[in-house]
Amino acid sequence: MFEAENIRDWRGHAVVDSEGSRIGELESIYVDTSSDQPAFATVFVGLPTRRRLAFVPLDGATVGPGHVKVRVLKRQVKSAPSIDRDGELPAEEEAAVFAHYERPYQHGSGERRLARR
Repeated sequence: MFEAENIRDWRGHAVVDSEGSRIGELESIYVDTSSDQPAFATVFVGLPTRRRLAFVPLDGATVGPGHVKVRVLKRQVKSAPSIDRDGELPAEEEAAVFAHYERPYQHGSGERRLARR
Protein backbone atom coordinates (compact mmCIF):
# COMPACT_ATOMS: atom_id res chain seq x y z
CA MET A 1 0.00 0.00 0.00
CA PHE A 2 1.21 3.48 -0.88
CA GLU A 3 1.70 5.38 2.37
CA ALA A 4 1.46 9.15 2.20
CA GLU A 5 -0.70 11.47 4.25
CA ASN A 6 -1.70 13.66 1.33
CA ILE A 7 -0.80 12.07 -1.96
CA ARG A 8 -1.23 15.35 -3.85
CA ASP A 9 1.74 16.76 -1.92
CA TRP A 10 3.98 14.32 -3.82
CA ARG A 11 3.25 15.78 -7.26
CA GLY A 12 6.50 16.94 -8.83
CA HIS A 13 8.68 14.66 -6.69
CA ALA A 14 11.05 12.12 -8.18
CA VAL A 15 9.90 8.56 -8.83
CA VAL A 16 12.66 5.96 -8.56
CA ASP A 17 12.63 2.28 -9.47
CA SER A 18 13.30 -0.70 -7.23
CA GLU A 19 17.06 -0.33 -7.86
CA GLY A 20 17.07 3.39 -7.07
CA SER A 21 17.29 4.68 -10.69
CA ARG A 22 15.32 7.82 -11.36
CA ILE A 23 12.34 7.16 -13.62
CA GLY A 24 10.87 10.65 -13.77
CA GLU A 25 8.61 13.09 -11.97
CA LEU A 26 5.25 12.24 -10.38
CA GLU A 27 2.38 13.94 -12.19
CA SER A 28 -0.91 12.32 -11.08
CA ILE A 29 -2.38 9.48 -9.10
CA TYR A 30 -5.02 7.11 -10.43
CA VAL A 31 -7.16 5.31 -7.87
CA ASP A 32 -8.95 2.01 -8.25
CA THR A 33 -12.62 2.98 -8.46
CA SER A 34 -13.73 -0.12 -6.55
CA SER A 35 -11.61 0.66 -3.46
CA ASP A 36 -10.64 4.35 -3.88
CA GLN A 37 -7.04 3.29 -3.15
CA PRO A 38 -4.06 4.55 -5.19
CA ALA A 39 -3.35 2.03 -7.98
CA PHE A 40 -1.17 3.78 -10.58
CA ALA A 41 0.73 7.01 -10.99
CA THR A 42 1.56 8.88 -14.13
CA VAL A 43 5.20 9.89 -14.36
CA PHE A 44 6.81 12.38 -16.73
CA VAL A 45 9.37 10.42 -18.75
CA GLY A 46 11.43 11.15 -21.85
CA LEU A 47 13.41 14.08 -23.16
CA PRO A 48 12.25 17.60 -22.28
CA THR A 49 11.00 18.16 -25.84
CA ARG A 50 9.26 14.78 -26.06
CA ARG A 51 7.91 14.17 -22.57
CA ARG A 52 5.00 11.83 -22.07
CA LEU A 53 3.15 10.42 -19.08
CA ALA A 54 3.84 6.74 -18.42
CA PHE A 55 1.76 4.65 -16.04
CA VAL A 56 3.51 3.08 -13.03
CA PRO A 57 1.86 0.73 -10.50
CA LEU A 58 1.84 1.89 -6.89
CA ASP A 59 1.35 -1.44 -5.13
CA GLY A 60 4.24 -1.80 -2.70
CA ALA A 61 5.46 1.77 -3.33
CA THR A 62 7.19 3.58 -0.49
CA VAL A 63 7.82 7.25 0.22
CA GLY A 64 11.33 8.46 0.98
CA PRO A 65 12.79 11.92 1.47
CA GLY A 66 11.77 13.74 -1.72
CA HIS A 67 10.92 10.65 -3.76
CA VAL A 68 8.49 7.80 -4.28
CA LYS A 69 10.07 4.37 -4.79
CA VAL A 70 8.11 1.88 -6.89
CA ARG A 71 8.62 -1.87 -7.20
CA VAL A 72 9.15 -1.99 -10.98
CA LEU A 73 12.26 -1.31 -13.06
CA LYS A 74 12.85 1.81 -15.14
CA ARG A 75 13.15 -0.22 -18.35
CA GLN A 76 9.66 -1.66 -17.81
CA VAL A 77 8.23 1.84 -17.32
CA LYS A 78 9.88 3.06 -20.55
CA SER A 79 7.78 0.59 -22.55
CA ALA A 80 4.61 1.10 -20.49
CA PRO A 81 1.38 2.51 -21.93
CA SER A 82 1.43 6.29 -21.86
CA ILE A 83 -0.60 9.36 -22.67
CA ASP A 84 0.35 12.80 -23.94
CA ARG A 85 1.01 15.51 -21.37
CA ASP A 86 -2.50 16.90 -21.91
CA GLY A 87 -4.01 13.50 -22.55
CA GLU A 88 -6.52 11.33 -20.82
CA LEU A 89 -6.56 7.54 -20.55
CA PRO A 90 -9.47 6.25 -22.64
CA ALA A 91 -11.56 3.60 -20.85
CA GLU A 92 -10.85 1.05 -23.58
CA GLU A 93 -7.08 1.38 -22.94
CA GLU A 94 -7.19 0.71 -19.19
CA ALA A 95 -6.76 -3.03 -19.67
CA ALA A 96 -3.46 -2.47 -21.51
CA VAL A 97 -2.03 -0.64 -18.50
CA PHE A 98 -2.86 -3.54 -16.19
CA ALA A 99 -1.64 -6.13 -18.72
CA HIS A 100 1.73 -4.40 -19.18
CA TYR A 101 2.49 -4.91 -15.49
CA GLU A 102 0.79 -8.33 -15.36
CA ARG A 103 -1.93 -7.08 -12.99
CA PRO A 104 -5.45 -8.55 -13.08
CA TYR A 105 -8.04 -6.35 -14.73
CA GLN A 106 -11.71 -6.72 -13.92
CA HIS A 107 -14.45 -4.14 -14.13
CA GLY A 108 -18.18 -3.88 -14.58
CA SER A 109 -19.70 -3.25 -17.96
CA GLY A 110 -19.43 0.42 -18.88
CA GLU A 111 -17.50 1.28 -15.71
CA ARG A 112 -14.01 2.69 -15.45
CA ARG A 113 -11.51 0.94 -13.24
CA LEU A 114 -9.14 3.92 -12.85
CA ALA A 115 -9.95 7.49 -11.85
CA ARG A 116 -7.47 10.37 -11.81
CA ARG A 117 -7.04 12.24 -8.52
